[in-house]
Amino acid sequence: MPANSPENHVIDYRAAEQLLAAKDPRGAIKLLDNVIAAHPENTAARLLRARAFFAGAQLRGAELEFTLVLEREPDNAFAHFALARTFERANRPEAAQRHFRLAAALDPRPDYLRAAKFGDSGGAGQD
Repeated sequence: MPANSPENHVIDYRAAEQLLAAKDPRGAIKLLDNVIAAHPENTAARLLRARAFFAGAQLRGAELEFTLVLEREPDNAFAHFALARTFERANRPEAAQRHFRLAAALDPRPDYLRAAKFGDSGGAGQD
């Protein structure tokens, strides 16, 4: 099977999921770089790479990937929530609050609603 085959990209994607679960975000990013180079339109791979960037404290990479996902899927509540967490970690509370509220509006999960703080006048989400 050629190294750049679709089958290998699926294997790399699944391995990247496992690496991220095993707290190896850099290893996951390395595998996903190949998948995304071959399939730049693959939103699932980009979302996984964004999560890996976030887990590895590579906030700029996480922001870029989550933003790209949201350009393609503006109703992705998880991507809004994760981008908000990224902004929160980067000490950008206004941007974080906007995306926490979008996430909660799209999906009223308790953790999204709590982070959105609809009753408060400002501030970012809480842990």
